Amino acid sequence: MQISPHLFILPRTPGQIVWDYKNHKQFELNLKYSTRLAELIDNPEKFNERNTIDTQLLDAGILTTAITDTTDWGWDELSKIFHIGTKNIPCEHVPQNINEWSKQYLDHCSDVLSTPSPKARRSERLGCELITLPKPSCLPEGSLANALVNRKTCRTFTGEAVSLEAVSTLLYLSLGYLHERENDVDESIVEGLGARRSSPSGGGLNACEGFLLVQNVRGLPPGVYAYHPTGHALSLVNPLPPQPLGQLMCGQHFINNLPAGLFITSRFDKLWWKYEHSRAYRMAYVEAGHISQTFQLAATALGLNTWLTGALTDDQVEALLGLENSAEQPLFFVGCGQSDGQVMCKELKALLSSRGAEQ
Repeated sequence: MQISPHLFILPRTPGQIVWDYKNHKQFELNLKYSTRLAELIDNPEKFNERNTIDTQLLDAGILTTAITDTTDWGWDELSKIFHIGTKNIPCEHVPQNINEWSKQYLDHCSDVLSTPSPKARRSERLGCELITLPKPSCLPEGSLANALVNRKTCRTFTGEAVSLEAVSTLLYLSLGYLHERENDVDESIVEGLGARRSSPSGGGLNACEGFLLVQNVRGLPPGVYAYHPTGHALSLVNPLPPQPLGQLMCGQHFINNLPAGLFITSRFDKLWWKYEHSRAYRMAYVEAGHISQTFQLAATALGLNTWLTGALTDDQVEALLGLENSAEQPLFFVGCGQSDGQVMCKELKALLSSRGAEQ
């Protein structure tokens, strides 16, 4: 018998809150239960199956018979609680198709809009005098300006194939080590940290990596591939799963017709290596955001539309990428393909129209 490794305890007079952050469960313990839990924390071998409190703690998962093999966490417990506690979003029913997703999403939006909206931001409430800016001048000519204006999130894709050359360009500009910047390295750069990407990276560590999802890329069999930036190459990790890919995205089935996409991961062990304080955990997401935006702008410049999400069914994605119990973890997904440019899927549009007609 042992105490679950995924608990934290908060004092809340007249008792205490025990939170199982992995399974998203909260328990309120009175003095009697709290005292018994403290005794079992001191010595789990005191567990008595004839003690009602002991069996209730076991049934709740506060106690466990399982031997947990966990990756050593290089930072403090707070960042570990946040990372594990925000994985695998609790969902009573994962939408099985876009129609189900549309209804669930629309119901959620209706519930949100039925409550008061947040107050205006503090700077607006202060009522300071506003300084009117001049009208924006014409945007400069060039592909970057065009990509910034044209980039938008789309949720309808044709499934049409993309070329291997386009995928190669996307990977190189997003995650590749740029040969064009090799002359930037000088004597101030620590040996082994001289590689440069198009996006900034905390400490120059390039802690983010990528796994390419291939469904319809000319010249590349379907599957999931690890991208190796040093050699600008791919290696097959796994075939595509048998279930619809939308199940990996908490029921967001827009991914099902994406010809290609990128799972952005972070090498926490690299960040632990240089930065011992868990504030560096913030940098993992900042870097993933940089890379996501770079991918989208590059895809837009190539004439492709993009879709992105941070709603991952983490356990399934980790298994697909071969990252179970690893210090490398998936954080984000961005995909691209040919689209009619619609931000809203046709199923959601149809549902909105039918509900509007009923009113």
